Amino acid sequence: MSDNREPAWRKSSASGGEGNCVEVADLANGAVAIRDSKATEREPLRFNATEWAAFRQGLVTGDI
Repeated sequence: MSDNREPAWRKSSASGGEGNCVEVADLANGAVAIRDSKATEREPLRFNATEWAAFRQGLVTGDI
């Protein structure tokens, strides 16, 4: 991550035990990183605050 600290990854409390989870970590300036919990060695996807807000809004409105 940009500040060289390991992000604090979290899963949804609704995640089941089957291991098919997406993990999210908060980054500096409202940015967010997401990764597949089964492939934590892969580079996570990163979104700035504006991109993340648009994604979340799309989920809420059903556009995504």
